[in-house]
Amino acid sequence: MSLHLSALLQGFFVGFGLILAIGAQNAFVLRQGLRGEHVALVCFTCAFSDAVLIAVGVAGFGAIVATLPWIDPVFRIGGVLFLTVYGIRAWISAWRGNAVGLEASGSSATSWRNALLTCLAFTWLNPHVYLDTVVLLGSVSSGFEGRRVAFAGGAVIASFTFFYLLGYGAKLVRPVFARPVAWRYLDAFIGLLMLLIALSLLRGL
Repeated sequence: MSLHLSALLQGFFVGFGLILAIGAQNAFVLRQGLRGEHVALVCFTCAFSDAVLIAVGVAGFGAIVATLPWIDPVFRIGGVLFLTVYGIRAWISAWRGNAVGLEASGSSATSWRNALLTCLAFTWLNPHVYLDTVVLLGSVSSGFEGRRVAFAGGAVIASFTFFYLLGYGAKLVRPVFARPVAWRYLDAFIGLLMLLIALSLLRGL
């Protein structure tokens, strides 16, 4: 196995492991996949954003970000505000039972612009994304001198693989969400998840 292929595979597994845990961004992608709304757009936006941040980290800017102490609290505050509002809205939706189940026609209730903006907010207002991609992957890539491009390529492939699997794989459990009550439980879970993540960010301030 060549050194570059080894670096690519290690980048893939490190990158996949970092984004595997359920978080705010992943929960949103899952929900869009279940609803069948703008799945390709959402998956591509998440993966492409990751690719940009990974490139920034591997290029050496992770060390710069780590030396600017004001960046972290700014993004944490923005993330707390966004996640809190989104979490409360999810709880309101669960309480009211707005979801009517998945219709066979697959008609969209959310515009592509709203889906895109929400996806961008989940990605770029989440400090954990910067920690995982820019800082952590950037730091790990320093051990692959001369093979950083291969390492970054593996991490980017992992991101695209994960988000498309999550978005399109969600259809496997769509029959469960044909019942409106299932959406109420999902909204309640997502609301709780968002507020817990917001609380964790708030504790770090």
